[in-house]
Amino acid sequence: MINNHTLQKIKNCIMGCSSKKKIGKKILVVVAHPDDEVLGCGASIAKWAAAGDSVYILIMAEGVTSRDKVRDRNIKSKELSMLAKSAQQACDILGAKSVKLLDFPDNRMDSIDLLDVIKAVEKELNSLEPDTVVTHHGGDLNIDHRIVHEAVITACRPQPNNFIRRILAFEVPSSTEWQAPSLSTAFQPNWFEDVSGTIEYKINALNIYKTEMREWPHARSIDSVKYLSYWRGSSVGCKMAEAMLLIREIKDD
Repeated sequence: MINNHTLQKIKNCIMGCSSKKKIGKKILVVVAHPDDEVLGCGASIAKWAAAGDSVYILIMAEGVTSRDKVRDRNIKSKELSMLAKSAQQACDILGAKSVKLLDFPDNRMDSIDLLDVIKAVEKELNSLEPDTVVTHHGGDLNIDHRIVHEAVITACRPQPNNFIRRILAFEVPSSTEWQAPSLSTAFQPNWFEDVSGTIEYKINALNIYKTEMREWPHARSIDSVKYLSYWRGSSVGCKMAEAMLLIREIKDD
């Protein structure tokens, strides 16, 4: 858990190096798997939380069971339990209010009726009524990422008196850049969060997910994550950044 001293330290960094644009008072991050929330926007979560926003994380699929030919939660029960604990520890490091894990099948979400996934997202939206929703890019290689993206966009369809003011999509190393360009819309970010002051919390949270990380030069290695943040930062004139795609925004008065 981030203590008051650490929160103040992050806030001081934010005041010195980040934009003053407010993303929203209540933010829901919807991801497919445990670790996606950290890989995609972990440093931004820490930044938003330190700025006083309430950040909630919803993880749709269980993780790890896709590594066997046949899905068997009983065989993987110990690993699933450890992954759930890791998700909670990462949540605490980043300063999010809570993390909720559902049990959709890992890398098999295309075997589930999309309506069931949409309803699960809608349930969380109606419970929290967030200002901002953050999720996967729709062109990722990973099938679960694409389905979660579609479910979120459908669940967030614009209706009168809608509480959602903006939707953002992030990139996930080892999925977003691995998709063939001829098969999807490329990730072209237009929203950058300066995370120079909070990148260390992202790295600490990723170190909790030891079983999910890989050695350099794999795209899902600690070094690769750092280099990507430097590259995204240099693209907009700051030290380190997380890049996102603004899908929709309703300007407040």
